[in-house]
Amino acid sequence: MTRASRLVGWIIPLLLAAAWEATVRLGFASGRLMPPPSRLVETASALLRSGELQSDTLATLTRVVIGFAIGGALGTIFGMLNGASSLMRRLFDPSIQALRSIPSLAWVPIFILWMGIFETSKIALIAVGVFFPVYLGTLTAIQSVDRKLIEVGRVFGLSPLGIALRITWPAVMPIWIASLRSGLGLGFMFLVAAELMGASEGLGYLLTDGQQMGRADTILVAMIAFALLGKAADAVLVALSIPLLRWQDTARTRL
Repeated sequence: MTRASRLVGWIIPLLLAAAWEATVRLGFASGRLMPPPSRLVETASALLRSGELQSDTLATLTRVVIGFAIGGALGTIFGMLNGASSLMRRLFDPSIQALRSIPSLAWVPIFILWMGIFETSKIALIAVGVFFPVYLGTLTAIQSVDRKLIEVGRVFGLSPLGIALRITWPAVMPIWIASLRSGLGLGFMFLVAAELMGASEGLGYLLTDGQQMGRADTILVAMIAFALLGKAADAVLVALSIPLLRWQDTARTRL
């Protein structure tokens, strides 16, 4: 992908920002509840000078990374086990699917009761958000592997481990990567609920502080920081997955 093609994605956000700035400056809107970009830049600059934005972003990123690692690993392991074993699937999958229907905020009271209001409960909540899409994606991918490919592997004398490494895992990899990306996005959603659990730093705390102070500019700066941080994390995950999917010959790889 060329540098010019990467910049194309910025056209719509920049146009919308310029249009809203012009709307406020021309007096068509007050900009009190929806501050113009110039005011958001001033607020972000002030938060950067004070160091508050950097510390809140670092706290949020640390929680997401740890929660994503735990939830992604557990989701992958349980997805592989339940996908490979019908007995395991009958034992665990009904309970996991039932738990998957519980809203994120419903986990907050019980996690506070079990683990307190400190980092453990926040990371656990993020891990829960990541776990379910990764589990479901891995389980679905394993169950979708073409049975004929496995039979061919057996014909050529591959051991069960060889079939898993040379047939099953490459076939599962694209959907697994997609489920990790979905889990990462959901982890950021659960993060907001996690940082409402008595957090004293983090972008979720910055959102709450802006709401309590009636500062729409602070709220929007925190939301933009969430968006940029989430996009950067997703870009890193995609970049790390490129070597794992280099063997694919798809329409996307030719564009």
